[in-house]
Amino acid sequence: MTQDQWNAVDQYIDEHLVGDDPTLSASIRAADDAGLPPINVAPNQGKLLHLLALAQGARSILEIGTLAGYSTIWLARALPADGSLVTIEADPAHADVARSSIADAGVADIVDVRVGKALDTLPVLAEEGAGPFDLVFIDADKANNPSYVDWALRLTRRGSVIIVDNVVRGGRVIDATTEDASTHGTRRLFEQLSTEPRVSATAVQTVGSKGHDGFLLAVVMVDP
Repeated sequence: MTQDQWNAVDQYIDEHLVGDDPTLSASIRAADDAGLPPINVAPNQGKLLHLLALAQGARSILEIGTLAGYSTIWLARALPADGSLVTIEADPAHADVARSSIADAGVADIVDVRVGKALDTLPVLAEEGAGPFDLVFIDADKANNPSYVDWALRLTRRGSVIIVDNVVRGGRVIDATTEDASTHGTRRLFEQLSTEPRVSATAVQTVGSKGHDGFLLAVVMVDP
């Protein structure tokens, strides 16, 4: 199959199962207008996150990597009225765009956008007594994925779900000789979880409008 075919299949899925959402579409336009990179999850992937959060019965969510808030909105919409979502974004300009879109989506009351490097912000959350989070979505700089999962394990409970995006990287994840920091960090993540007794994990390849990639799904098996 070609990229054009993958795009067409994603469009077919979106038309039949995702639908057009003016608020989410506006968040994509806002990101484009602000010059943010077009690396948000695809609509069908956003709905997958939404459904996973619903199936989990999540009341509290942690997101590492906000970008323009597209996935944040999908996740926040899965929460009950008294739920909460903390999302961490390193770039203040990205966070400003995200806050505006999150407000337009009507979920600002339950979303806390934290600005700063995640590895600086996560210890602060721990000191504040945040968590345990029912679901953690990690979609930030891939070189630090192992450290992000370490923190996710500290801030979750038995039964919590951890999702890590972009773990196949066009198939480059199998390249043991890579010098690419993102791929190397992802390979270290696989190695880390292959011997991590606190989780049961798998990964799934995906193709679509975002090309050839995939996500990792882990369930926490013990309390911290």
